[in-house]
Amino acid sequence: MSCCLKADFSITIPNNRDRESFRVCSSIGSLQFKESYSKEFLGKTLDGSDYKPLILDPVNAQSSVCISRSLKWWENSLEANMIEIHSAQQFVDSLLNAGDKLVVVDFYSPGCGGCKTLHPKICQFAELNPNALFLKVNYEQHKAMCYALHVHVLPFFRFYKGAEGKVSSFSCTNATIKKFKGALVKHGTERCSLGPAKGLDESEILALSSIGQIKTDLVSSFDKVEEELVRNIGFKEGNAMAMA
Repeated sequence: MSCCLKADFSITIPNNRDRESFRVCSSIGSLQFKESYSKEFLGKTLDGSDYKPLILDPVNAQSSVCISRSLKWWENSLEANMIEIHSAQQFVDSLLNAGDKLVVVDFYSPGCGGCKTLHPKICQFAELNPNALFLKVNYEQHKAMCYALHVHVLPFFRFYKGAEGKVSSFSCTNATIKKFKGALVKHGTERCSLGPAKGLDESEILALSSIGQIKTDLVSSFDKVEEELVRNIGFKEGNAMAMA
């Protein structure tokens, strides 16, 4: 991309005698005085043979053009509640820190035509459900993690809800988008069990830990979450029996 700038202006200096004038013309490269038809200026006769153009320093015009990188289709139209996952550890932490929010995980690939077709609709669902969290996982960048999570077909979606952990898992296309809508309505309105967010299943945590995708101390933390869930369930059952 090029940018062309031009400067063109003239200044007329009146002559006291015959009102004829000198003209000053400028260009980007130089400024110079050109002689008018009269050689009389302010009562003095000018010798045309001694006339030399007055050359001034060039005026350099520079144009700075900033071209931003065009967004890829999977980067376009993202909502504030849509997060791109960059590591397995971030993925696990995002699920555990989501509280009782509905978390929708979108597994996609840049070369997947079905993923590209569905992307605008997923962005619309994210906009209509600001209280839900949408996590996007690029299959090409996280193949080891996807294998450990048994994701082998795209586009693929998983729904997580608080202490219940994974509540739905399926693949759908633009033609079967009703499956996604139904899961979003069902799990977005249902109340989840009391307790901290469960996130991934224990087998998935162990699989990710065995291939070095997450920190090993997360396994012991997962056991503590399981123990707390058991205590909460026992507490609820005890209350139910007491009320009966």
